[in-house]
Amino acid sequence: MVKRREPTARQARLATELRRLREAAGLNSRQAAALLGVAPAQITHIESALAGVSEQRVRRLASHYACVDEEFIDALVAMATDRTQGWWEEYRGFLPTSFLDLSELEHHARFLRHVAILYVPGLLQTEDYSRAVFSSRLPELTDEEMELRIRHRKARQEFSIPYEAVIHEAALRIRVSDRATSRAQLARLLELSEADHITVRVVPFDLDGFARASSTMTYVGGPLPRLDTVIRDALHGSAFIDSEAQLNTYRTSFRKVEAASLDPGRSRDLIHSLAREL
Repeated sequence: MVKRREPTARQARLATELRRLREAAGLNSRQAAALLGVAPAQITHIESALAGVSEQRVRRLASHYACVDEEFIDALVAMATDRTQGWWEEYRGFLPTSFLDLSELEHHARFLRHVAILYVPGLLQTEDYSRAVFSSRLPELTDEEMELRIRHRKARQEFSIPYEAVIHEAALRIRVSDRATSRAQLARLLELSEADHITVRVVPFDLDGFARASSTMTYVGGPLPRLDTVIRDALHGSAFIDSEAQLNTYRTSFRKVEAASLDPGRSRDLIHSLAREL
């Protein structure tokens, strides 16, 4: 058995779900291995995403774990047997792994949601805006690193699944570069907001008593709600969140932020107004 050196986020999620099923069944790894007729180390490798697992074994494990959710089992099988070599693989070894994991999750997503507080979401950024954001990074990027990030971000923007962005007015007013860059970015937002699969909402400054839009998040819809993922960005890197309790918290948070935002038409009006001020 060849061990993986660098499991992807999708492979790690499959491993996590298999471990959760085993624990819910009240079995330890040794007992699970006995049911499959393999060494306990193999279960450990599967549950740490260091080894792949076949469709047959996924279904056998699900049966041993008394999982009767056929739709969920089929989704796990699809994750286990997927051999997609996505466009993001050309960046492996050149960009942080979290960039590639996010691209992979977006590729397989059913829908995307984003709450943005300080910056326009990456999927909606112009090249100049992205360049200004990346330029603020510490330590500073080399020219080659900058161009790789720009190319990768532009490739991510080629999507057609439903996408909803709730952007705080602060992100629209902050000038990451100069007036021209901000003006072009607002124009780009207005253009994209007319697309059938993209919804842009704005949380205005003049909303009283609103304290919910306190942090950025990306919500990636999986094939089933229990396979959704939330990505939180921080200075030390990205965190991928997938526990059901936390997912429910972020679902509720998004609904509240969405409810407090302007509808798409009024959001476009506000963006137009901000553009006229520049």
